[in-house]
Amino acid sequence: MNVNQQTPMASPYGPPQPGYGQPSYAPLGGGYPGPYGPYNGPAAAYQPGAPPQGYSPYASFPSKAVAANPVSDLSSPLDLGPARGPLTSAPRPVSTPQAYSQYPQGDSQNGPPPMDHSMAQPAHRSPVSQPYSHGAMNLSGPHPSYSQQYGAPPPMQQVTNQMSGMQIGSGPPTSVGPGYAHHPSSQPPISAAYSSAAPPSYTQAPPPLSAAPSQPPPPSEPAASQPYYGGPPPPQQQPFPSAHHPSQPFVSSSPYLGPPSQPQAPPVSQQQSFPPGPPAQQPFPNSAPPPVSQASYSGPPPLTQHSFPPSSQSGPFPPISISPSQYPGPQPQSQPGPPPFHSGPSPRGPIPPPSMSQQQANHLPPGPMQQQQPPQPGMQGGYPTQQNGAFGQPRGPQPGYAGPHYPGQQNYGAGPAPAPAPPAQKRLDPDSIPSPQASELPAVQKSRHRIDPDAIPSPIQVIEDDRVNKSSEPFTTGVKGQAPPLVTTNFQVKDQGNASPRFIRCTAYNMPCTADMAKQSQVPLAAVIKPLAMLPPDETPPYIVDHGDGGPIRCNRCKAYMCPYMQFIEGGRRFQCGFCSCVTEVPPHYFQHLDHTGKRVDCYDRPELSQGSYEFVATVDYCKNNKLPQPPSFIFFIDVSYNAVKSGMVNIVCQELKTLLDYLPRENPEADSVVRVGFVTYNKVLHFYNVKSSLAQPQMMVVSDVSDMFLPLLDGFLVGVNDSRMVIESLLDQIPEMFADTRETETVFGPVIQAGLEALKAADCAGKLFVFHSTLPIAEAPGKLKNREDKKLVGTDKEKSLFQPQSGFYSNLSKECVAQGCCVDLFLFPNQYVDVATLGVVPVSTGGSVYKYTYFQAETDRERFLNDLRRDVQKPMGFDAVMRVRTSTGIRATDFFGSFFMSNTTDVELAGLDCDKTVTVEFRHDDKLSEDTGALMQCAVLYTSCSGQRRLRVHNMAVNCCSQLADLYRNCETDTIINFFSKYAYRSILNTPTKTVRDTMVNQCAQILACYRKNCASPSSAGQLILPECMKLLPVYLNCVLKSDVLQPGADISLDDRAYLRQLLSCMDVSESHIFFYPRLLPLVKLDGGSLPMAVRNSEERLSKGGVYLLETGLHLFLWVGANAQQELLSNIFGTPTFSQIDPNMTSLPELDNPFSQRLREIIDSFRSQRSRYMKLMVVKQEDKAELIFKHFLCEDKSTSGGASYVDFLCHMHKEIRQLLS
Repeated sequence: MNVNQQTPMASPYGPPQPGYGQPSYAPLGGGYPGPYGPYNGPAAAYQPGAPPQGYSPYASFPSKAVAANPVSDLSSPLDLGPARGPLTSAPRPVSTPQAYSQYPQGDSQNGPPPMDHSMAQPAHRSPVSQPYSHGAMNLSGPHPSYSQQYGAPPPMQQVTNQMSGMQIGSGPPTSVGPGYAHHPSSQPPISAAYSSAAPPSYTQAPPPLSAAPSQPPPPSEPAASQPYYGGPPPPQQQPFPSAHHPSQPFVSSSPYLGPPSQPQAPPVSQQQSFPPGPPAQQPFPNSAPPPVSQASYSGPPPLTQHSFPPSSQSGPFPPISISPSQYPGPQPQSQPGPPPFHSGPSPRGPIPPPSMSQQQANHLPPGPMQQQQPPQPGMQGGYPTQQNGAFGQPRGPQPGYAGPHYPGQQNYGAGPAPAPAPPAQKRLDPDSIPSPQASELPAVQKSRHRIDPDAIPSPIQVIEDDRVNKSSEPFTTGVKGQAPPLVTTNFQVKDQGNASPRFIRCTAYNMPCTADMAKQSQVPLAAVIKPLAMLPPDETPPYIVDHGDGGPIRCNRCKAYMCPYMQFIEGGRRFQCGFCSCVTEVPPHYFQHLDHTGKRVDCYDRPELSQGSYEFVATVDYCKNNKLPQPPSFIFFIDVSYNAVKSGMVNIVCQELKTLLDYLPRENPEADSVVRVGFVTYNKVLHFYNVKSSLAQPQMMVVSDVSDMFLPLLDGFLVGVNDSRMVIESLLDQIPEMFADTRETETVFGPVIQAGLEALKAADCAGKLFVFHSTLPIAEAPGKLKNREDKKLVGTDKEKSLFQPQSGFYSNLSKECVAQGCCVDLFLFPNQYVDVATLGVVPVSTGGSVYKYTYFQAETDRERFLNDLRRDVQKPMGFDAVMRVRTSTGIRATDFFGSFFMSNTTDVELAGLDCDKTVTVEFRHDDKLSEDTGALMQCAVLYTSCSGQRRLRVHNMAVNCCSQLADLYRNCETDTIINFFSKYAYRSILNTPTKTVRDTMVNQCAQILACYRKNCASPSSAGQLILPECMKLLPVYLNCVLKSDVLQPGADISLDDRAYLRQLLSCMDVSESHIFFYPRLLPLVKLDGGSLPMAVRNSEERLSKGGVYLLETGLHLFLWVGANAQQELLSNIFGTPTFSQIDPNMTSLPELDNPFSQRLREIIDSFRSQRSRYMKLMVVKQEDKAELIFKHFLCEDKSTSGGASYVDFLCHMHKEIRQLLS
């Protein structure tokens, strides 16, 4: 695949988030010197072998030394490599030499050679991660599967995949000529031939394994003994350097020169893996059935027990006789016997192999057929919310395994073979993709359709390439329309006039000039904005600018703030607005002369004229009631009902708060925080506490009339911590004792929020409520809820009602909270249904957060809860905020996603806005844009800082405009597109059935790729799936979204978990949504200092029984231990040499005195410090019941809830594209 931009290169994962790695937290602040250290090179593995004769290592990609074909720099010439056949120890016969001709401009391309009966032998492939080197090697079968190397290739090439009948290729971005046509017999293709493994990404958090631990948990330690951390140091406001001339902008204007001439792909560590899964034919929206030959096949044999070779086995496997029925695949429609392929001219010579370095994990051939095993019963209890389906059901059949078919699961081998479809196929319901049968086919044909997972685009390889290419040099923002490195890359940003990608990421950096072009491409035009994002230590926070009593300089017409896009004219006396072109007088105090280029001579001395992000000091005109604000207050509401006390939550909160109050947010680390605090406990009634400094003991005041809430005291409720420390500590010691014997089980919730709101109104300040709540509020009071959990509605048209609030009470209450600047953070500790969809309305509408600890147990969940609470109290945030996005003429902001309230169509109102929250904005055309001027956007956020100062933070972004679709597809960012799609889908389920939402997403994705194929790729066979280079991962990531628990839940996912995840995603940034949907899977074989091991793809077949793997989902960490893991490895990690002695209930690793243990704990601490929520560690032993949870996050595999595997979804997506083009 070639790309018109340099292959990016990334350090592990983005910048550190403020949180757990600070010096004050001893347990968490491991000295991991580089949370951003580069990925470790691959562990030692096989030595490179020889390439097959007749193949050139310089085959398909431009070398760094050779200029790429300028016409073909957009798309990925991605053919599916041949399917993998069983491994044998016999030498590989070379297939018949075939002529290869090349057409540099993509006018004609080689198609696959016709497949005839003589090619009956299954293809053989080399052992995992064994790149070929020069030398003779025989390959049998229709087409060899081989590892690939970087090389200096011809600009375009197509490699045939006889077994699957699919090719993934890409043509140059020229318009399709008249010769473009679909061949009726071509097969659904698959995506770009990418391979090798790289780091996966993000998913969600499980609750504890069960309500009661199977072994007694270790005694809890006193909360006070936990080391503290004083919160992230506030950004030091630095004087703006005078005469700060920007460094030379970093421009990537040269054409893409391809990967290095022939570096070998880093070998993957030597690990056997599970047999890969068959392409499970999964339901997908608007799909047509796969073409099926009349001799249809019955799918894979029933699932056998997993058969693993000894972990010590390496190198080629002994010859194994395998029934070809274990490699099923779709057959051409209505064609008995081996189908002839006519997807291109007959090749005339050896086809050079694709040059992308391809690493293959050791794929074990399936073991002998064994007796069918009964399905494993579903698991009950507090399992974590899962990403790709449910964990309580057995996995769908994996390739090479035999096993029963479970009712309700669409899969190969389910039911009789469908009749051949009529020539004019209609689009089918995604749930009705037929399941071809494998057992009725002749042996030879069945082995032909096994698609090699290494031949389709690999997220890991893309991430690793971006890290290698883009992490070494700073990213300068001065080049308009330049796409930034991926969120998985560690890079430094230099602000030279556009906002850093840490503040704003766009879906497209070349915006279509017209609405028709945008509609034709269907690429969403959106920006994910994180206004108060934390920056790494090596980057300067936004400077603070004071324009005096008159306030910030603004355009007279559109009110845009002074920024680098304002053009000064008439010698500096006026400026022309870049957004609306209005001319405004420059105030005398702001006047400055212009230089010979028309710039002000003080341009580089003023942040607002040279930087993309900065802050203005706001005047009293920007304050409510024209009155400067008071410092904010924090009020803690503690549920003291029976369940909360019994679980230990009340005691933990009270002990923790005594120390945590020393770490309230402040801007100057040397000064005391000015935030005031108050305390309330509640069950059916509310207890307010007077903690005035003059009192010897706190006083309790009870409000039992919750139907008409009022504040029983003014003086002494909100106090300064240092003034009333003794009284506060006495109160926090007494609360657990006062309610230790309570028998009250009912709680209220609405009056709790009302009480906090009244307290802030009385104090005339903004603030935040921290509510610790345990049960469904069923007591008689405003906001009383009923239990409406009804699993029967899941999957029906009425399912959407389960995500809507029960009544309008909380919506109206949240509106009042926003008006006062009252933000709510809700910590839930449920043992049963609590209706998160309703309780979460207030936090989500006020800019707050919901934290959920299902089946909370003090021993196992204490650390996770306390770290979340500490970070939530300490993180930088603004209060009583209003955000507006202005755009240049031609586009406008039309839709917004996130945790906020909107009383009109333009102002985003947030009672609280912290450093983790994002607002996603969608843009639409209202006029034609100009390629000369581009498009501008300005995000302005007015907020009150934690010190009580009113400020305006401004972020500016300029992007290019284009009139050619090829330019649009050249500069998109897939991670941001997926972030937008997921938020759009998760919001849509409030009003639309989930099946309709999934259909809509598949259709839009297919339209995006079909438009590229039709308008930007050169003519080629319809049997090829051609993907834009920057969107080649769109199918795999979209499939992860479709399979997520919110859109396609398994039977064991609760409605509360789905509502919680839906709310959580609404304000995620791009780095968090990336790992949420595509987790990061690291093999822990070698842990060299400083760098991380190379990640592997999220599939069960990548796991080795002799290995240990760390999986990060963004909400959880899993440590998967193979049954044959080496004794030395187990001793280094767990302190025990035997697999059976590992305690699966441990939530933290023992602190052992060996380099491996220290390095592993540093990596875990580093991962936690990068995330906004603490990730609890779960140890998963192979073949243990908890392994179902772990496998749920392997998102390239078929999920138990009906989600398709990556390979199957890619086939389905190609079918959708072909239907759109036909």
